[in-house]
Amino acid sequence: MTEDKASFDQRLRAARERSAGKSVEQEAQPDRQDKNLLSLAARAGSEMLGGLVAGVLIGWGVDHVFHFRALFMVIFALLGGCAGILNVWRLMKSLEEEKQES
Repeated sequence: MTEDKASFDQRLRAARERSAGKSVEQEAQPDRQDKNLLSLAARAGSEMLGGLVAGVLIGWGVDHVFHFRALFMVIFALLGGCAGILNVWRLMKSLEEEKQES
């Protein structure tokens, strides 16, 4: 009877260890997904903002050199915004291709 109890205790201990290991892995995976989503959102936002800021600065510089009020700043801001949108689209397209490959 003591052998049965010892065997049962060993199996119970092993089951608890396996159960604890699975819960740790399952809890860690959503954190990884949240971090990946957060980094993706930050990258997309910086792509958009970078394009817009670059366009505004180039437009302001051209307006300053040629003594216009805000003509080129508006034009280059629109172009910079379009470039930011294009960069985000390329980012999403590359992520979609990676997902399809795996």
